[in-house]
Amino acid sequence: MLPGNDTRISEFLLLGLSEEPKLQPLIFGLFLSMYLIIVFGNLLIFLAVSSDSHLHTPMYFFLSNLSLVDICFTSTTIPKMLLNIQTQSKVITYEACIIQMYFFLVFAGLDVFLLTVMAYDRYVAICHPLHYMVIMNPRLCGLLLLVSWIMCNLNSLLQCLMALQMSFCTDLEISHFFCELKQVVQLACSDTFLNNIMMYFGVGLLGGCPLAGILYSYSKIMSSICGISSAQGKYKAFSTCASHLSVVSLFYCTSAGVYFSSTPTHSSRSSATASVMYTVVTPMLNPFIYSLRNKDIKGALKRVLRMVAIKSQSSRG
Repeated sequence: MLPGNDTRISEFLLLGLSEEPKLQPLIFGLFLSMYLIIVFGNLLIFLAVSSDSHLHTPMYFFLSNLSLVDICFTSTTIPKMLLNIQTQSKVITYEACIIQMYFFLVFAGLDVFLLTVMAYDRYVAICHPLHYMVIMNPRLCGLLLLVSWIMCNLNSLLQCLMALQMSFCTDLEISHFFCELKQVVQLACSDTFLNNIMMYFGVGLLGGCPLAGILYSYSKIMSSICGISSAQGKYKAFSTCASHLSVVSLFYCTSAGVYFSSTPTHSSRSSATASVMYTVVTPMLNPFIYSLRNKDIKGALKRVLRMVAIKSQSSRG
C-alpha cells in the first residue's frame, strides 16, 4: 500500500468517541460494562436454547444464532477500543484495520440477515400456522443460515480487496472507535469512485433488500392480525412481533443515518456516536427485548443458572 510519498502505510490512528482525557475513564467503564452485558447476556440465551429440547424450534434456532453473532459483532470493535484507552494509544496496524473491517462487515451483515429471517419466521408462524413446521423445516433453516454466511463473507471479501487497492497520504486519523469502511475510504488519496459505488451497492443489497423483505413480511402479518376476531388473539400475535420490530427499527435507523450522511466530514464524530446504537446498544438490548419477556426462555435460563449453581457448589465440596 503505497501513498503519494512512496512510504508504506503501517498504521492508522483511531480517534475514538472523544479526545478529552478526563472522559476516557468514563468511556472505558461504560463500554466495558456494556460489553460484559452483551457477552454474558447473549451467551446465557445461547446456552438456554441449546440445553432445552423444548426450545429446539426455528424461532429459537435463529435467536441463538443471533446471540452468537452479536457477541462476535461487538468483539470485533470493543476490545480494541478498550485496549487503546487502557494503554493510552490510538494506533491500529494496517493489517489489523483490514481484518477488523472484514469481520465487522461479516457480522453486521449476518445481523441484518438474521433479523430478516426472523421476520419471515414470524410471518409463517402467524399467516400459515398450520404449515409452520412443514415450511420452516430444519433443512430450510440450515440453508437460510448458510446462504447468509456465504453472502456476508463474499461482500466483506470484495469490500476489503477493493480497500487494499487504495493508497493513502499523510492523514491517517480515523474519526471513529474502529476501522469503519466509509471512514477509511474517505482517507484515501487515490480515486475512490469504484470503492464508493461498491460500498453503497453492498449497503443497498445487504441492507435494502432485507429491509424490503422485513416490510413485506410485516405487511402480511398486520393483515393477518387485523383478521383475528378476538382482542386477546390480536394482542398475542402482535406481542410476538413488537420486540423484533423495535430492534429492526433501531438497527436500521441508526445505521442508515451513519452510511447516508450528506456531510461526512462534518459529522464524523456524530456518526461515530450514532454508530454506538447499532454496534453496541442494540446487541446489548437483544437478550432483554427478545428473551427475558418470554416465559419459555425465562424457564430455560432458570434451569441453566440452577445447574451452574449446583456444579459450583459440588466443585467446592
